[in-house]
Amino acid sequence: MIRKIIHIDEEKCNGCSACAEACHEGAIAIVNGKAKLMREDYCDGLGDCLPACPTGAITFTEREAKAYDKAAAEENKRKKAQTEDGALPCGCPGSHSKEIRHENGDNSTAAVSSAPVSRLSQWPVQIKLVPVNAPYFGGAKLLIAADCTAYAYAAFHEDFIRGHITLVGCPKLDSTDYSEKLAEIIKNNDIKSVTVVRMEVPCCGGLELAARKALQASGKFIPWQVVTLSADGRILD
Repeated sequence: MIRKIIHIDEEKCNGCSACAEACHEGAIAIVNGKAKLMREDYCDGLGDCLPACPTGAITFTEREAKAYDKAAAEENKRKKAQTEDGALPCGCPGSHSKEIRHENGDNSTAAVSSAPVSRLSQWPVQIKLVPVNAPYFGGAKLLIAADCTAYAYAAFHEDFIRGHITLVGCPKLDSTDYSEKLAEIIKNNDIKSVTVVRMEVPCCGGLELAARKALQASGKFIPWQVVTLSADGRILD
C-alpha cells in the first residue's frame, strides 16, 4: 500500500540514537553507527522521531510500504520494556552524545589545581554506546582504555584523559570485538593519534588487538602507542 512513512538520510545521521529512543514502537535501530528503519510495519507514520533528530536526517515520504501493524508493534514494545527492566538501559538519556565543558574552561592544558578536576570532555565513553560520528571526534587525540585502568592509576585524568576523547571498554566482560566500530570511528573522523591504555592481565590484550585491527582496517597511518599498567598502578611500558 502507498502510505506516509519515515525516510532516514544516512549522510546526515550522526548515530546519536535519539530517534530510536523516541520511536516507541521500536521501528528504528542503530546499525553500524547509523539509524535504520528496521520494520516498516512498526512505523505508524506519526513521526515522534522527527523532532528528536538533531541533524534533520529524518523526513516523511509517501511510498509503497507495509501497513502499520499495531498489534505487532505493541507486542514489540512490551518485549522491549521487559528487556530494559533487567538490563543496562542503553536507550536511556544517559547515552545521548554531548561535549562536556568544565568551569575552568580548559579540558586540555589547564594548570594543575590543588584539587583534582575532571578532564573528561565528552559523553558517552563506553565503546558500545559512543556514536561513530560526533563533532568532538574532529581533530581528536583518541584514548582507548580498559575499564580498570582508571581505578589502578591514580592520576588517570591528568595523565591520560586530559586533551583526549576517551573510549572505554572491557573485551572480557562485553564479550565483543570492538575493532569494527573503532575502525569506523577512525576512518570517518579526523583522528590525530591513538593511545591504548590496558592492564597487564592477558584479557586486556583483546583491547589492544581491537585497536590494532581498527587502525589497519581504517586505511590510515596515525601515530599510536600502547601503555600497560600493573595491578598496583605502575606504568610497565
